[in-house]
Amino acid sequence: MHAFLQTQHLVLRPFADTDADADHLFRLDDDPDVMRFINGGRPAERESIRSRTLPRLLHDHPCFGTRGFWAAQEKATGTFLGWFEFRPLDDVSPLVVELGYRLNKAAWGKGYATEGSRALIRKGFTDLGVERVTANTMAVNTGSRRVMEKSGLSFLRHFTGDWPEAIPGSEHGEVEYELVRADWKE
Repeated sequence: MHAFLQTQHLVLRPFADTDADADHLFRLDDDPDVMRFINGGRPAERESIRSRTLPRLLHDHPCFGTRGFWAAQEKATGTFLGWFEFRPLDDVSPLVVELGYRLNKAAWGKGYATEGSRALIRKGFTDLGVERVTANTMAVNTGSRRVMEKSGLSFLRHFTGDWPEAIPGSEHGEVEYELVRADWKE
């Protein structure tokens, strides 16, 4: 499958409706450390990956003419590292996108999240008509907050989300970061 974007260390490619991608996603979402700030670290369900997660990642956004989620592979080895999200909040307008990432533990601390995020932001502002990038995480997720800051986003606000089921740290709320095209420094 063709690459959507390549960086020095990463290849971002569209997900495919294959057993291989479903297996990658299952292993990623089954890791309690990876899912700590998403669902409290609960185990993944293989059927949920196939019926809910993968279809969401395969969605094409008409305003982009492409997807909003990409599988991340290490460029040198082809190893699956996780995924990146750069998804329009409105299917008919590319103006505001949400940035996100989920990488396996072996990829943590290597700068991949920042490298992929910066590349997506650059592509969004230069090729896709994006005007504003937003990202959010739990207030206690300092690792993700650092990636947002290193990627050029600035703290916008603290808010309390509606968690269907509280997980450790959710009592501290969430934070939103943003970067607008006028403030972007390549």
